[in-house]
Amino acid sequence: MPASLPIMSYCGPPPLPDDLWGRWNLDPLLIVAMAVGIGLFLLAQPRSARDRASFLAGMAVLAVIFISPLCALTVALFSARVVHHVLLVAVAAPLLAWSMLGRMTAANAAVLSRLLTPLLLLHTVVFWLWHAPDAYALALTSTPIYWVMQASLLLSATLFWGSVLLASPARAIAALVAVTVQMGLLGALLVFSGQPLYWPHFTTTLPFGLDAHTDQQLAGLIMWVPASLPYLLVAVLRLSAWLRQSEARRA
Repeated sequence: MPASLPIMSYCGPPPLPDDLWGRWNLDPLLIVAMAVGIGLFLLAQPRSARDRASFLAGMAVLAVIFISPLCALTVALFSARVVHHVLLVAVAAPLLAWSMLGRMTAANAAVLSRLLTPLLLLHTVVFWLWHAPDAYALALTSTPIYWVMQASLLLSATLFWGSVLLASPARAIAALVAVTVQMGLLGALLVFSGQPLYWPHFTTTLPFGLDAHTDQQLAGLIMWVPASLPYLLVAVLRLSAWLRQSEARRA
């Protein structure tokens, strides 16, 4: 499609730097849906203050993603879209997954932990699918497809994180490393691509002092390095707990 085709995504038209901070997304349906979700979770009486805090933190991250000016910035910059996706799958998703585990039955938890490998594959496929240029462009220019993208990314990531938190340390660490590798690979492809791949951003980056190719390379670097940190942090925490348990058993 031509670079000059105007973009009208769910988050509105591409912003200019001067009007960015006025571009809060106050969609009443979104705000009501988030408020209802918070209300239903609290009415279910979370089993611990930790679960409640984790859920509310996850919802706060979703508010940053969908309500703050970051929503509008993602229409202009592909690098902002990558930040959006990283916050969605590597910050909001584990927080929401952690908050739900306390209410799972032992049988459901056992099933979820056994599904770690299929959920890893599912999440990888979903993540790569929505970063394919054609699928990405479709989501950016169609509100229904936009929400299919967001829902599939969040759901697959939340299920994956839930399985990681329930699985044995060895399996969890292996899965987290695998996600880090595949995300780094996608980031490297974006960095070393010889041309910009995402036509919706061919001209929208210019007011921010970036050409489309530089913006894409920045997005790749974000995906390559900072995006891996939540996965590596949880892997280190699982490894540390595993070593402490081994020490306790030997003692």
